[in-house]
Amino acid sequence: MRIAVSGATGFIGQHVLREMRARGIEPTAITRRPPQSCDSTTSEWVVMDIANHPPNPFEAMGRPDVLVHLAWGGLPNYQSDHHVETELPAQLEFLTSCIRGGLRRLVVTGTCYEYGLLSGKLTEDLRTEPCTQYGIAKDTLRKELIDLKTRYDFNMAWLRLFYTFGEGQSEKSLHRMLRAAIDQGASTFDMSGGDQLRDFLPIEEVARIIAEIALREDAMGVINLCSGRPTSIRDLAQSWVEELGATITLNFGRLPYSPQEPMDFWGDRRKLDSILADDA
Repeated sequence: MRIAVSGATGFIGQHVLREMRARGIEPTAITRRPPQSCDSTTSEWVVMDIANHPPNPFEAMGRPDVLVHLAWGGLPNYQSDHHVETELPAQLEFLTSCIRGGLRRLVVTGTCYEYGLLSGKLTEDLRTEPCTQYGIAKDTLRKELIDLKTRYDFNMAWLRLFYTFGEGQSEKSLHRMLRAAIDQGASTFDMSGGDQLRDFLPIEEVARIIAEIALREDAMGVINLCSGRPTSIRDLAQSWVEELGATITLNFGRLPYSPQEPMDFWGDRRKLDSILADDA
């Protein structure tokens, strides 16, 4: 099976490439710029800007059986107008061109921000109510691609990603900032109250699941990519400190809670577990 991965040099993309190679698959890696820090010797690299792609991007990437579409710019600023005004039309035009060119299997990473301020355990069939520009853009892209299915023969898995952490993450992420504070010898680290419940998966597990979904043509529709377990930010941060053997003190309550997220939400994992069980 020939698999292409867009956003291949990004946080998730690098780990998905690594997971694919571990499975004996050499994916075609799509990136805007020639790779530097990534291992460019074990994948076929195609330099392509999705906002300025060739007339037939599907042909240019080697006519893959599956496109794992991870590319998205403008993060981690979730409220930037860039997501709706620039990223959304570019993404839709690129994917539409791929499908018109002959792409028959598409795996896209969506986001839990599509659910907006809904609380508790979130199932895939809930009505989406995004309240961030990023969530609105992703949700609109999903709806446009579903509409496209009425005109073109392709199938799609939309992986609604919850929270992830690990090597290569944004410098503004909690995990990265806490690690940096520990590495710098800081004695304290300011945080919110830490009582909010979230759904976290390490990036290695996220990459494993994305690879498995890509290889399963019967895995379709919206799928929560999550742990299914609510975890408090307080407990998670403390576990990271303990794993690192650090002595840093977490100053809870020094930062405000985010107004663009509910206090408690996590993903329902039953659909994902059913797919993974079938693959066992």
